[in-house]
Amino acid sequence: MKCPGQDSRYWKPGAIFEAKCPKCGSEVEFFKDDTTRRCGKCGHKFLNPGMDFGCASYCPYAEQCIGNLPPELISQKEDLLKDRVAIEMKRYFRNDFKRIGHATKVARHAEQLIRQEGGNPAVILPASYLHDIGIKEAERKYQSTAAKYQEEEGPPVAKEILSKLGAKEELIEEVCDIIAHHHHPRPEESLNFKILYDADMITNLEEQQKETALSSERILSIIEKAFLTEGGANLARKVLLIQREEEGKKS
Repeated sequence: MKCPGQDSRYWKPGAIFEAKCPKCGSEVEFFKDDTTRRCGKCGHKFLNPGMDFGCASYCPYAEQCIGNLPPELISQKEDLLKDRVAIEMKRYFRNDFKRIGHATKVARHAEQLIRQEGGNPAVILPASYLHDIGIKEAERKYQSTAAKYQEEEGPPVAKEILSKLGAKEELIEEVCDIIAHHHHPRPEESLNFKILYDADMITNLEEQQKETALSSERILSIIEKAFLTEGGANLARKVLLIQREEEGKKS
């Protein structure tokens, strides 16, 4: 079976278009499924500026479509996966907006930390969205949200979601391993784990602040002892202390 998006019988107007060569400015004709074309005037080979790989993170035929793409575009498949994971997380929690909001905040903080610390966003961001995914099963089986039950019940649910979305096996294994101990760092941890842990810690402290305000001294003590990355500690100071001070000046 040929993907409808690549079958010219299903193409609409605009499926064949012209793009300017970034080197000499000459017009180069592209078909929508061309990954690259070579300029007839100067010989420069460049990527199709109109290709959309949004389906690549879930389409069962994605490997057939993107197998010959340049590495910089193949990497987009894993990056797009996080958006599909976010959707599945929201579907799973349904009307539990508190937990949806928590996971979304963790992912937002994780993105900031990735820019500072590095790490693999294809692992960290799905783990961020799914780190508490076991909480529903923990409540159903044990009438508890204790960390150990979340860590026990989370990986099977996460694996089902990621497998359905066509994630690679090694990515699924790492995400599930992070979820299985995300409250309990081991003596030696990967950078991917550390970023998820710190992002979750910041979010938990933010939520705790709304219920019971912590003193600046207490926050600083936690930051000094609990965070696993320098970027995490710095972001925690910004979110929990600097922003609070600025809000206090405005009020």
